[in-house]
Amino acid sequence: MDAIKVDLAVIGFGKGGKTLVGALAQAGKRVVLIEQSDQMYGGTCINIGCVPTKALVFQTEHPDRRVDQATWFKQAVTKKTTLVEAMRAKNFQLFDSPETSTVITGKARFADDHTLIVTAGGDELTVEAATIVINTGAVPLVPPIPGLADSKHVVTSTGMLALTEQPRELVVLGGGYVGVEFASMHAAFGTKVTVIQRGTQLLPAEDPDVAAQVQDLLTAAGVTVLTDTTVESVVDDGDRAVVTCRTADGAAQTVDGDVVLAALGRRPMTDGLGLAEVGIEVGQRGEVVVDEYLRTSLPHVYAVGDVNGGPQFTYISLDDFRVVLDQLTGTGKRSTADRAFVPHVVFTTPPLARVGMTEAQARATGRPLKIAVRKVADMAIVPRAKIVGDARGVMKAIADAQTDEVLGVTMLAHDAHETVNTLAVALRLGATASALRDGIYTHPSMTEAFNDLFANLA
Repeated sequence: MDAIKVDLAVIGFGKGGKTLVGALAQAGKRVVLIEQSDQMYGGTCINIGCVPTKALVFQTEHPDRRVDQATWFKQAVTKKTTLVEAMRAKNFQLFDSPETSTVITGKARFADDHTLIVTAGGDELTVEAATIVINTGAVPLVPPIPGLADSKHVVTSTGMLALTEQPRELVVLGGGYVGVEFASMHAAFGTKVTVIQRGTQLLPAEDPDVAAQVQDLLTAAGVTVLTDTTVESVVDDGDRAVVTCRTADGAAQTVDGDVVLAALGRRPMTDGLGLAEVGIEVGQRGEVVVDEYLRTSLPHVYAVGDVNGGPQFTYISLDDFRVVLDQLTGTGKRSTADRAFVPHVVFTTPPLARVGMTEAQARATGRPLKIAVRKVADMAIVPRAKIVGDARGVMKAIADAQTDEVLGVTMLAHDAHETVNTLAVALRLGATASALRDGIYTHPSMTEAFNDLFANLA
């Protein structure tokens, strides 16, 4: 069969799109899920994002002391790969098994407003769909730094996760969330790591005092951090790559390693989709332009997940699903404007989590502020950190001094990736700083740190 007609066609196997496919298939709609690679069933998160990276981070926090570092790394990679392959196979089964749902492996492009051409090798399939969802995600950005794209030792985050041998010396280009997470992870495996950051601090989206705490953690783990340093070129030298960079004072410096990670951002993946031919607008960063209901310039075509230029989190893609599902089967009122207090996490050890504003963002509002900054080690009523043997880190809360509204909380602490979700729910429901200060929490837990943190607002 070289042509099919469906109610919904989704291009790409990411979280938002595949969840929409599942929901509409369960409702009896005829749906297809088009994925260009059989190695990406399940999407970025499962295959080259959240799941494999966090699986490796978990292994670094639970080392096998019976073996040497190289063997431990290989064991960790094997466990990660086994998990990913199982989840990939399960995702294919979940979305290809329902009677009205089909997974098509091939590359899609628009032929007209309602028609996609899917090619795989010499085969071609025409898919006509009432509704189309673009769900192709994002790919690592490789900027035009001389030698960067040509070096055989340079990898992106995808290539890092494919490594089966532990790097001896890793050079990380970029001190954002991805770069910091990989630097922390590989330092824990025993690799010598250098991070080169063009800006004046790591994690430029965070407050400088918090970023400094993260840098201290990395430095204590043996990572060399070079800030305010610009990469000028990458040149291969046998089994190594030499990175030439320049510091803020104009001094040239070289750093070499057997692996160089380019963690310099990601761009929406829209190449080859034929969007311009059907009048779908694309923004300056390559993102598919959408309104608050995730509709493109064609009202029956939506874009969800990283490809629409929003925050690049799996849970945002999942909420994108909810918005589009409401458009297709509900009241049509739900929108991205409804989102408030969306948390995020960097899986360093301990993890860094934030919900709401940074101090800089809060000061920019002109509101009178109360701020508390507490080192975890100084929180006497929070023994949980000492019980697990990790009292490193800091917590920071910001509130409106007049209304008691909590504007933002940042936590660099054990279990921050979990406690931030409790905060996010509380803040969405309007909990004040005083309510969080006086809350009753289980003991011993990291959540009871809220008693201490919010009591110190001043």
